Amino acid sequence: MTLLWIALLPLLGVLVPLLVGKRSRVTCSLATAAAPAVALGLTLWQIPALNAREPLRFFAEWLPSLGLDLAFRLDGLSLLFNLLILGIGLLILLYAHFYLDKEEPVGRFYSYLMLFMASMVGISLSNNLLLLWLFWEMTSLSSFLLIGFWSHRNDARKGARMALTVTGAGGLALLAGLLLLGDIVGSFDIDQVLASGALIVTDSRYPVMLALVLLGAFTKSAQFPFQFWLPNAMAAPTPVSAYLHSATMVKAGIFLMARLHPALADSPMWQLVVPVVGLITLIYGGWFALFKTDLKGILAFSTISHLGLITALLGIGTPMAVLAAMFHIINHAAFKAALFMIAGIIDHEAGTRELKQLGRLRKSMPITALLLILAGAAMAGVPLFNGFISKEMFLTETLESPLLGGLSWMVPVLATLGSILSVAYSVRLVVAVCFKAPRQAPPKTPHEPPRLMRLPVELLVGICLLVGVLPAFAATGLLTLAVEAVAREVPYFHLAIWHGFNLPLLMSAVALVIGAALYWRHGDLRRFKEAFAPVEATRVFERAVVGLCQRAEKLLDAWDGQSLQRYMGWLLLATLVMGAVGLAQMSELTGELGNQPVDGIVVLGAVMLIFGGLATAITHRYRLVSLLMLSVVGLFVALTFARFSAPDLALTQLSVEVVTMILLMLALFFLPQKTPPESSSKRNLRDIVLAGAVGGVVASLNYAVMTRETLSISQFFMENSVPGGGGHNVVNVILVDFRGFDTLGEITVLALAGLAIFKLLNRLRLFIPHSDSEGRIWSPDRYPAILTSISLALLPLALLVSAFIFIRGHNEPGGGFIAGLITAVALILLYMARGVEWAQQRLDFPFQPVAVVGVAVATLTGLGSWLFGHPFLTSAFGYFSLPVVGKFELATALLFDLGVYLAVVGATLMILANLGKVTTAHRPVVNATKSDDAGTNKESL
Repeated sequence: MTLLWIALLPLLGVLVPLLVGKRSRVTCSLATAAAPAVALGLTLWQIPALNAREPLRFFAEWLPSLGLDLAFRLDGLSLLFNLLILGIGLLILLYAHFYLDKEEPVGRFYSYLMLFMASMVGISLSNNLLLLWLFWEMTSLSSFLLIGFWSHRNDARKGARMALTVTGAGGLALLAGLLLLGDIVGSFDIDQVLASGALIVTDSRYPVMLALVLLGAFTKSAQFPFQFWLPNAMAAPTPVSAYLHSATMVKAGIFLMARLHPALADSPMWQLVVPVVGLITLIYGGWFALFKTDLKGILAFSTISHLGLITALLGIGTPMAVLAAMFHIINHAAFKAALFMIAGIIDHEAGTRELKQLGRLRKSMPITALLLILAGAAMAGVPLFNGFISKEMFLTETLESPLLGGLSWMVPVLATLGSILSVAYSVRLVVAVCFKAPRQAPPKTPHEPPRLMRLPVELLVGICLLVGVLPAFAATGLLTLAVEAVAREVPYFHLAIWHGFNLPLLMSAVALVIGAALYWRHGDLRRFKEAFAPVEATRVFERAVVGLCQRAEKLLDAWDGQSLQRYMGWLLLATLVMGAVGLAQMSELTGELGNQPVDGIVVLGAVMLIFGGLATAITHRYRLVSLLMLSVVGLFVALTFARFSAPDLALTQLSVEVVTMILLMLALFFLPQKTPPESSSKRNLRDIVLAGAVGGVVASLNYAVMTRETLSISQFFMENSVPGGGGHNVVNVILVDFRGFDTLGEITVLALAGLAIFKLLNRLRLFIPHSDSEGRIWSPDRYPAILTSISLALLPLALLVSAFIFIRGHNEPGGGFIAGLITAVALILLYMARGVEWAQQRLDFPFQPVAVVGVAVATLTGLGSWLFGHPFLTSAFGYFSLPVVGKFELATALLFDLGVYLAVVGATLMILANLGKVTTAHRPVVNATKSDDAGTNKESL
């Protein structure tokens, strides 16, 4: 259960800032930090158990039919990432407390940040491929919210959309790849996947699967050619940037490649594609970081470069290369988080991040400048800093890599070039900010930040120094566990500052010297770069999106033409074609069962249904008459259900029919009472042919189904309704017990739809027409006396019937859904009879909480079964006796049905009652007849 709590605590922490956000900032910050702090403590508590070299696991069935289980795994790799995610996350929370302005919605920001943290913790702990993908998509959504947090800024909105588009598309590719991977292995359990490497690599689907998985990883970790979204994400607040670049989001792709390394890496395709992409990204990021003038822009491209370095190491794939990759993940997280927070401090205290407005901060901000120098030295790989050791390991592995065969000498050359660029942009960053004189004055006079704002930076820079000076003491144990989880074998290694004079040391020295020289000749490099026509990846992306949208609009106009009739015509035609193809071999589809007997009642019902359908179509220009004919169809459908022994369906159909008629009556009041005549008789002929053909296909399908012997599950439900669900009404037991999860999803959708419609209708005011289509003035009697009197008498009776239907639903026809509709109809009748103002004075409560409470009651009823060790939504029932009442039954399904009842009442009244409030006052309509006949009412908008 400990692993479950490590995963759940950050997720529960999402709610904390929303609940305490209106209190003081200190209270909000401390309360938000509590959950990740406890999760970090629980993670550290597991280290002694992990030293036994056996991963810790938690498993609970969730959706076993889909292969989706609530499965978590803590090994060396997930331990390393969890420590980074939770540890740096706590430092980011402390930093954000001082960074954000007092006017900022701190509670909302912390909530988004906690969702981001929870998503990454879920990825690192997941032991199920589908569960991992769910958390993967959560990182895309939470990063979208964080990058676009300052939604008033155009660059923030664009950056958020770009990040979501690229990483979301990669997520879809990853889903396809994981589904293929699970199909190859026969399970989505990561333990089984990691143990099936030979089976996976030899499968014919391996190349396609690997390409899809790597697409997901490369897009998330900003590998070439998907690197362009990351610099545009710098529009986010700096705490987000620091967290995103050091421990979350971009490290998700790295984690995925490391997690699946034992299963996927033993193939030539992996060993070619992954290191080549990593080396290209290393050079690309380093080159462009050299020319950026914005502090966060420099750091963003440097992140791209270092992610390429880690990717290249995972592609090389030897145990020592994996060791170097794990070590550089730690080092990069430390110095990159520190550098981003320093950039935020400078922006916060100097009012700018532009190099031309910054300079000589060693005088005005001496402590911050010193921290920048130290963190920059770690990023450049200067000796006695943590970045130097992992960079040396990287250079060593490139010398031994057989990549590119006879051209393998290019690998260490490219690695050295990447190191040179890293030194160059690091030197440029430090010198320009700390030593050179600014070309323009900054907007604010630079000064040191509050002490606690600088504390996270000091801790991270201290780690960079500690690991650089004492690498074996600081990182050996953690690295051993992480490498064992990825490479399955731990090579002998000894981390030390000095390994003697060797070729990697010479390559490092060359990188330091040439990197410093490149900065000295930076002007020549800039002119060289400007000699080539720049290709802005952002502009290419924007043009592609705009072009795609334009083509989609043209295609939509060609097929739709803003005509509902044409749109429905194409939809029915497609249905007709697919159905007709399937029914082409009618003789083979038809079974041996005879036709059912036909009596006079069935014939009468069929005739009335046909009459109602034809009358609805024929009178469609007169909408009120057409609506009355449609109600005839609904009534006879309900009678058909009753005739064929489906009373629950009949009651539901009648209730839905009444609510639908009320809804359509309210909506039709604002629409023209007549529709214009058809433009030509060909349209009528086309519609008749299409409708007849679709009807023929549906009739043929019914005939084929009803004449065949079919295996029905109904017998199972009838046999288990009483012993399994405690109810004689099989339909209700299915809804609240056997398929309760479906019902919970349906009422959730209903409540969301009600909330959405309420939001659309809220404060909407439409002017109602003064007269009908023939110019007759509406009656001034808005609330007729007969309707008023009847509504007062019917309301208590309808509520009594509703309660009766609700209580009897488990054993007789009825239930929460039907009872909710009856209650809603009774209340909406009161609104219609007395008016909105009169009804609201007496029903002075909002309907939104009713729907939300309904969904919550149904959900909590399902969760309650967990307390007794049963699956979600397991019902319990028992029989009791009282002296006066006698024997009776109590079932937890009644509570679930109560949730259904409240959700239906709340959602229905949210829609109907608010639709009745959209009018303001009568207002004459100029040329009412003409405007109505034309199908538009200009005064109604």
